Amino acid sequence: MVAAEPAAALRRVLRLRRLGLCAYEPVWRDMQAFTAARDGASADQLWLLQHRPVFTLGMNGRPRHLLRPGDIPVQQSDRGGQVTYHGPGQMVAYTLLDLRRLGIGIRPLVEVLEQSVVEWLSTQGVTARARRDAPGVYVDGAKIAALGLRVRRGCSYHGLAFNVDMDLEPFSRIDPCGYAGLAVTQVRDLGIALSFDEVAQGWLSCFAARLQYAVED
Repeated sequence: MVAAEPAAALRRVLRLRRLGLCAYEPVWRDMQAFTAARDGASADQLWLLQHRPVFTLGMNGRPRHLLRPGDIPVQQSDRGGQVTYHGPGQMVAYTLLDLRRLGIGIRPLVEVLEQSVVEWLSTQGVTARARRDAPGVYVDGAKIAALGLRVRRGCSYHGLAFNVDMDLEPFSRIDPCGYAGLAVTQVRDLGIALSFDEVAQGWLSCFAARLQYAVED
């Protein structure tokens, strides 16, 4: 008889879905449906994608932070946080994780997401940091990654938006994350000459290592 593996040695799987360029609301509804239907045997998933241009308001988002939305649609969402912008060239990583099974809470997940970005940027010679008072990742005071999460039945969805190579102008039409005048930046403007896919893969390796996941496409 072969002895069972200790729990700590069991393989922790993260299933990766690459969704391409997507409208916001259908993906949001799919996340809600997946979270409602999953059970204790459901594998955790990470959805990597880009969104068509959209401003999203978190559950406590104040419309006054939408300064000049213009022709870009505004979508109310059930994530945490205030207002942000999504558009092509921004890496969106939705973390559909069973936090109870992982044995972590929402704050540790926020820290894992932040530190995975900080760690990846450090491999490119860029110093970044997180802020406890304003979740996200910053380079010289400019925000490069934003976070917004929701937890239901002990499972998370929504996640991380990491600016890679995009048009940053729409951020000037809002108070990013509710902070008037907050500067934003992106990977391209830091002089990092990598493709979108290379950045996404590098970040994913840092994220998966922090939670000891084996990634399966």
